[in-house]
Amino acid sequence: MSEFNEGPWWTAPSTRGINRSISLKTAIVLAIVVGVIAGTVGASSTGSLFGRSVNLVKSTSTIERPVGSVAEIAQRVLPSVVSIEAVANDGGATGSGFVIDSAGYILTNNHVISASVSSGGAITVRLNDGSDYSAKVVGRDNSYDLAVLKITGANVKALQFGDSDKIAVGDSVIAIGSPLGLTGTVTLGIISAKNRAVTAGEPQSDNSYINALQTDAAINPGNSGGPLVDSTGAVIGVNSAIATLGTTVNSRTGSIGLGFAIPINQARKTAEQLIKNGKATYPVIGVSVDMTYTGKGALIAKEGNAISKGSPAEKAGLKSGDVITEFDGREITSAEELIVVIRSLNVGDLVKISYKRDGVLKSTSITLTASP
Repeated sequence: MSEFNEGPWWTAPSTRGINRSISLKTAIVLAIVVGVIAGTVGASSTGSLFGRSVNLVKSTSTIERPVGSVAEIAQRVLPSVVSIEAVANDGGATGSGFVIDSAGYILTNNHVISASVSSGGAITVRLNDGSDYSAKVVGRDNSYDLAVLKITGANVKALQFGDSDKIAVGDSVIAIGSPLGLTGTVTLGIISAKNRAVTAGEPQSDNSYINALQTDAAINPGNSGGPLVDSTGAVIGVNSAIATLGTTVNSRTGSIGLGFAIPINQARKTAEQLIKNGKATYPVIGVSVDMTYTGKGALIAKEGNAISKGSPAEKAGLKSGDVITEFDGREITSAEELIVVIRSLNVGDLVKISYKRDGVLKSTSITLTASP
């Protein structure tokens, strides 16, 4: 009603000109039409219509998950992804890993288990089906932040390795692991960048230098050691580090869309060495670089022992104070970048480098040797 009480604000539809008398035959036809319409909308039920039994069929639909869909890849990969609990004096750490050999070998990050190994704590691997197994450390390497564990008595299937060199920026990827202890978590993203110079590992230990794949797939604490897989389900990286906006004393920030993974081509070489020898080596040129240098390039430290005796660098004619600006065709902008580029190559590789000495650009070739 209006505030002036002049009658309703709406007007009823006019019935003028409509024949209000409907025959019985017409009413029956209308009833049948209404009944049929109602039957097509309803769920499965049994009833009667004018004395006759009617069975209404329930409509069902099937969700298709074709090969290559995220759901299909997750179902295929998840059984080979594990959660890791490493007990240490300070409480330990949790992380992720994945099966690389059906004999029970599991690849993960060294920083997931390092404190536990140092304190003699137990390491437990939990499979996707919830079963737990005691794990032993086959080998670990801080330089690449990788470790291989082994469990016995489990029926496990190894994941397929992809080719991280062939992955391209923009390719779809899936990160799988146990962030914050939430096992079997799957997140979707893309490769945001390649060849990122990233330092990883625990703050109190020597840093690991990673020539990383960058992804915006959500990665959080606990994802470390889990696989980053491509659109076929093949592993192309080991999730290892995240960038954050900072931490406080009692809290840790989570994913901001900047996650980093060790390329699987590097991880595979290191894992094979760890399984075979219990330790891994990496290529070096035999120099110490100044990590505080803020100019462009990597400055060879000016100390007298910055270049090792008999090293590839000495044989190539490098000297203290030289600034390396290019290595194997890649521009070098920092000391960290030089380290990760060298470690991404192989012992015995012959590479060309460019460097500046007293402002003059020079070049030479150098053969990488194994670390001591």
